[in-house]
Amino acid sequence: MLDLILAGGGLANGLLAYRLATTRPDIRMAMIEQAATLGGAHTWSFHATDLTPAQNEWIAPFVAHGWPRYEVAFPGLARRVELAYRTVSAETFAAAVTRTLGAALRMGTALTRVDPQQVTLASGEVLQARAVIDGRGFRPSRHMVLRYQKFLGLEVRLEAPHGLTGPILMDATVAQDDGYRFIYVLPFAADVLLIEDTYYSDAPGLDTARLTRNIEAYAAGRSWRIAEVVRQETGVLPITLSGDFSAFWNEATPGLPPAGLRAGLFHPTTGFSLPDAVRLADRIASLPDLESVTVQQVIQEMSTARWNGDAFCRLLNRMLFLAGPPEERFVIMRRFYQLSEGLIGRFYAGDLTHFDKFRLLTGKPPVSIPRAIQAMFSTGREAA
Repeated sequence: MLDLILAGGGLANGLLAYRLATTRPDIRMAMIEQAATLGGAHTWSFHATDLTPAQNEWIAPFVAHGWPRYEVAFPGLARRVELAYRTVSAETFAAAVTRTLGAALRMGTALTRVDPQQVTLASGEVLQARAVIDGRGFRPSRHMVLRYQKFLGLEVRLEAPHGLTGPILMDATVAQDDGYRFIYVLPFAADVLLIEDTYYSDAPGLDTARLTRNIEAYAAGRSWRIAEVVRQETGVLPITLSGDFSAFWNEATPGLPPAGLRAGLFHPTTGFSLPDAVRLADRIASLPDLESVTVQQVIQEMSTARWNGDAFCRLLNRMLFLAGPPEERFVIMRRFYQLSEGLIGRFYAGDLTHFDKFRLLTGKPPVSIPRAIQAMFSTGREAA
C-alpha cells in the first residue's frame, strides 16, 4: 500500500508531489495523470510578494521567466509598477515534476473511479493508499455565485524585437466589450511574446476565432509583425461573488480531500491558484501523519480560512460586476492601480490590512454610490 495517491497531475498536485519528493523522500506515493504530458498549454503567473522568501526559493526550478516590474494602461492612466512578477510555463512545470518524481509519476493513465483510499485505473488495476487527494480541476457548484476571468492567448514569434522590458499586465485601452477587457502581454524573449485577450465576464463562453483576430489586431497596432504562432492557450477562471462554503464542502466525497481549484484554493478576484498551491504543498509536506482524515481536515481548514479571509475581496468583486454597466467596469480597476504599490502587492497576496480596506472604499468613488451600496449587499445570484 502507498502512503499517498494524487489523482490528477495539475498545478496543485504537481507542486505537492514535488515538495513531498524533495523534503520527504520516504513517502511512497503515485501521481496519476490521464494526459500524455504534464502542464498542458498552461502558463501560471504570480507576484514574488505572493510568497515568502523560502517559498520563492523552493519553487525556483519551476519559474521560466521573471521581471522586476510591470506596466498597466487604462484610458487616462499609464503606470509602471515596481513589483516583481514571475511565470511558470508548462515546460518548466513538467520538467521539474517529471525529473523529481521518476517512477512515481504515471502519465497517460485514465482513472475510472477515485475513492478515499484507492483509485481504479481504466485498465482495471486498483491502487490503494492511506490517503488520496483529488486534484482533477475545478468542480462547479450550485452553492457558489461565480463570474469569470476568461482569456485566449497566443505565444508568437515576431519578425523583429518587440522592445518591451517587462510585462504588460493590463492594457485596458482596448475596446470594452463582454465585461472588463484588457490585453495581457508577457515577453519571453526579444522576439517572443505571449499575448492574451482577457475578459472579466458574466459568462464563461469563449469565441476563439474572434479573440484570435483581436490579438492579431492588437499586435498590428503595436507594429509587431507575427512571423509564427508557437502555441495557443485558453482559460476560464472562477471569480467568486458569494456563496455557501459549508454546503460547497459538503458536496465533496467524505474522506476524499480535494486540492487546488477543486478545494476553492484560489484568489477570489484573479482566479490565480499558484500561491495557494505552494502554501498547500508546504502544509501537507509538514504533516507527520498522511492519513486521509488528517489530510482532509487540514485542507478543509486551509480552504475555509481562505474563504473567510476573502470576504472583503468578494465584496469588491460584487462592486466590479454589479455596480455599473459592463463597459464601464474598467474604471474600478483604473482607480485600484492609482493606489500604492504596497497595497497592490498585499491585495494580490491576500494580505490586506484594515487600513488597506479603508483606503479601497474611500475617496472619490469610481461608480455611483447607490449602485455601489446595492452591489455590496447583493449576492449576485439575482443578476446571474
